[in-house]
Amino acid sequence: MLTHLKKTWMALTGLLAFVLIAPLASAGPLDGNSSDVMLQGFHWYSYQTYPWWGVIQNNAATIKNAGFTMVWLPPPSDAGSNEGYLPRRLEVLDSKYGSATDLRNALAALNGQGVKPIADIVINHRVGTTNWADFTFPTWGSDSVCGNDEWVTTQPKGAADTGDGFNAGRDIDHTKTYVQNSIVGWMNNTLKGAGFAGWRYDYVKGYHGSYVGSYNSRTSPYFSVGELWTDLDINNPNPHRQLIMNWIDATGGRSAAFDFTTKGLLQHAVQNNDFGKLRDSAGAPAGAIGWWAARSVTFIDNHDTGPSYPSGGQNHWPFPGDKVLQGYAYILTHPGIPTVYWVHYFDWGTATRDAIKRLMDIRKAQGITSTSTVSIQVADGSKYAAIITGSTGKKVAVKIGYGAWAPSGTWTLATSGTNYAVWTQ
Repeated sequence: MLTHLKKTWMALTGLLAFVLIAPLASAGPLDGNSSDVMLQGFHWYSYQTYPWWGVIQNNAATIKNAGFTMVWLPPPSDAGSNEGYLPRRLEVLDSKYGSATDLRNALAALNGQGVKPIADIVINHRVGTTNWADFTFPTWGSDSVCGNDEWVTTQPKGAADTGDGFNAGRDIDHTKTYVQNSIVGWMNNTLKGAGFAGWRYDYVKGYHGSYVGSYNSRTSPYFSVGELWTDLDINNPNPHRQLIMNWIDATGGRSAAFDFTTKGLLQHAVQNNDFGKLRDSAGAPAGAIGWWAARSVTFIDNHDTGPSYPSGGQNHWPFPGDKVLQGYAYILTHPGIPTVYWVHYFDWGTATRDAIKRLMDIRKAQGITSTSTVSIQVADGSKYAAIITGSTGKKVAVKIGYGAWAPSGTWTLATSGTNYAVWTQ
């Protein structure tokens, strides 16, 4: 494993750091200096708008014109749950989001706009077709279930789990060669055949990261990101982001990871006027983007953490609703690959949509990328401010919080709102 110190050094050395890790499966955002911005193209209750794939198809041009280059879509396969996170028949693309034809039409519309569709890959666990573990499409035996899964059976089971257990389904034994081959076949033939270009891996703490590296090597995605959601100590975030670094290392550098550290620190900062938490002891951003920005996917909320529309949702860890634009002002001006949540962009009204769109336009115009440099100017009890340098040398200055601050020199105020402002130079 690369150490904390080496990760910090890699974040500062860019291209040289890139050559130290295993080669990527294909060219794409993870090669560094990426200008990609991803949209999460659903929320927890999207299945209630049937077919959701039709909503995606009808909004393909809007998504492209907004500036999104990738769209993360919900699990596409038949499942034992409405939302798709209890996968059942992987090779069957009829789901609560629409028919297989609806899905292919949506993917064709996105690809026709030059937007890359990213599939939600749920392979930690699976449910049977009619009972606990009668797996069909594809057919797997009882030995595909981890030996320490809670399933009580006299049938032979597989090896011990290589990660955390998941009680809502059968934990899948990724050490089995036939299981690996079957998963790769599904990804290459069924999903890429339908039009998907990349992967979002669900619940990656449930199996070893090396399997994600292997699956990416064999499927050559445009993009890959894993969901490693673990407990965060706001007062000691380094162990949290080190776990993210360790997982990326385990994939051989072949996948990015969601920057849960930045999310937690950022929402704590705006909620509690504790902006000092956003700067680490080395003067860098305190989230995963401070150590390995090219492999860090930033976000404000998602289908698990935040609200759905028109109301409700899981709300397991929501960003303060009245401070969401402060959050976007941060992630859309900083390195990493930012993700915008569907509900915020499409469902919270034109004012919120226009504000996010303006921030995205600034990011693009100033050449801010996944590996742009950050110079933090101040991080205290009332404000955070930083100057970020784009790939062409253009600069952005950003301030969030109620405290007063403005960059010195000749700058143009590009956008502002309640407790945030962005300047360009």
